[in-house]
Amino acid sequence: MAAKFLPATTLRLTPFSTLRFSSFFHISKPLFRPLRRPFFEGFPANARRRCFCTAVSESTGSGEGKKVDNSYENRFGSKVGEFRRKLKIAEVKGGADQGLGRVGQSLSIMGWVRTLRSQSSVTFIEVDSLIPINDGSCLSNLQCVMNPDAEGYHQVESGSVLTGASISVQGTIVASQGTKQKVELKVDKIIVVGKCDSSYPIQKKRVSREFLRTKAHLRPRTNTFGAVARVRNALAYATHKFFQESGFVWVASPIITASDCEGAGEQFCVTTLIPSSHETTDSSIDAIPKTKGGLVDWSQDFFGKPAFLTVSGQLNGETYATALSDVYMFGPTFRAENSNTSRHLAEFWMIEPELAFADLNDDMACATAYLQYVVKYVLDNCKEDMEFFDTWIDKGIIHRLSEVVEKEFLQLGYTDAIELLLKANKKFEFPVKWGLDLQSEHERYITEEAFGGRPVIIRDYPKEIKAFYMRENDDGKTVAAMDMLVPRIGELIGGSQREERLEVLEARLDELKLDKESYWWYLDLRRYGSVPHAGFGLGFERLVQFATGIDNIRDVIPFPRSPGSADF
Repeated sequence: MAAKFLPATTLRLTPFSTLRFSSFFHISKPLFRPLRRPFFEGFPANARRRCFCTAVSESTGSGEGKKVDNSYENRFGSKVGEFRRKLKIAEVKGGADQGLGRVGQSLSIMGWVRTLRSQSSVTFIEVDSLIPINDGSCLSNLQCVMNPDAEGYHQVESGSVLTGASISVQGTIVASQGTKQKVELKVDKIIVVGKCDSSYPIQKKRVSREFLRTKAHLRPRTNTFGAVARVRNALAYATHKFFQESGFVWVASPIITASDCEGAGEQFCVTTLIPSSHETTDSSIDAIPKTKGGLVDWSQDFFGKPAFLTVSGQLNGETYATALSDVYMFGPTFRAENSNTSRHLAEFWMIEPELAFADLNDDMACATAYLQYVVKYVLDNCKEDMEFFDTWIDKGIIHRLSEVVEKEFLQLGYTDAIELLLKANKKFEFPVKWGLDLQSEHERYITEEAFGGRPVIIRDYPKEIKAFYMRENDDGKTVAAMDMLVPRIGELIGGSQREERLEVLEARLDELKLDKESYWWYLDLRRYGSVPHAGFGLGFERLVQFATGIDNIRDVIPFPRSPGSADF
């Protein structure tokens, strides 16, 4: 019987017929079952019209109405809830009044217990500085005051609330009776979210950074590494902000490459010729396919030829600069250099802008503007963390960074830099001679002593110590390269004008015995609409070191990778 109410073919409705059917179905008895909320809520207007027409067409066959239940929401699901930004302790205690404007407000706070101290009938709990699950929004803690009559107080008495435990507290913001903070939370209710046993290694006592590297999964809960993480985040945000505001386009350069940008050969090989991870311990070297001559048969590898983790995204960035004018890369890079020092990592992040229709002067100006911008952003937006670094890590760092923002940068030719070093009344460990690369001790002497802590850019290096892609100067001996030197770090930024002349670039590849076939696409950029262009590279971890005063580069990246260490 129900079949006679369904049309033999789909009923197509005009806008006018829709209106007529709409009025027809406006009857005293509802056609559709009432919903908990409008079924069409959140749908685009055109989708609403399509759904309504479908419902009407299926319910009209011979002029009689048939009730059709399209309330899938009732039967299969419900609407996704609204995303709400969590209130953070940094916001509670922030502002010029340090939270006094929130006195009287009822709040719910979540975080990790820093300390627990009981005095007569009052318990003082310090909750880590963030409010979501990993509460690290600021350096300072929110002190919570809880009386024994608070709901859940038995968890304190039973020993469930220990250092490191995660808790949720509800209460009212009140003016603090102490001198270290303006406000505190008077607790009405406490819930232990995650217990923490007494073996928790991050106690209130001081531990070395060397020890914390073995606890990299827990070290962000300490003051030092929490502050480093926030400053690192601010520098990354400011990096994107600077380049986006300057008209650059962000480009994701590939992590896997078949070319060696630097020509150094210190790359990690990417291959599937070695058995997969769960088989490596039991695999034989004989399992690797070989040619008749006994060499590795790369034709059977995943990419059909040797491939590596990239040491730089620069060459790929140049391809997009010759189409989009100004671009920047910001991503991970890798070096297989076996340097187990405080200055080197096997995995690190690089910032690499590329400017089309630009020369070395434009490159230096961009690098200077970028560094001053990001340093100023950190000084303006990470004041509490920077005061912590100035007090506990590197005395005077705020003054030093302020001078970077305020002072003009100087430029100095490589030849003049060598002459300055030769005349210096100082004995260097490494020799100073024209044609040799500058060492860290030379760079720091120039910026810290010779120029009184001022950033200095050294330009026009001998071509023998620089990469193949750098533009050869008219003297035939030097290239249009530059290194930016800053106090405490030495070289922070390295860049150059790129060689845009096809014949000169090909001659340079031949001179260095590099395979031109591997760079065929790079050479094409010089064949098809070549333009003068320049760019620089900045190791992001070096920048974080410079901004925080942390002396070991392994302490400014979440999970350091170095020779013999790839934990976590």
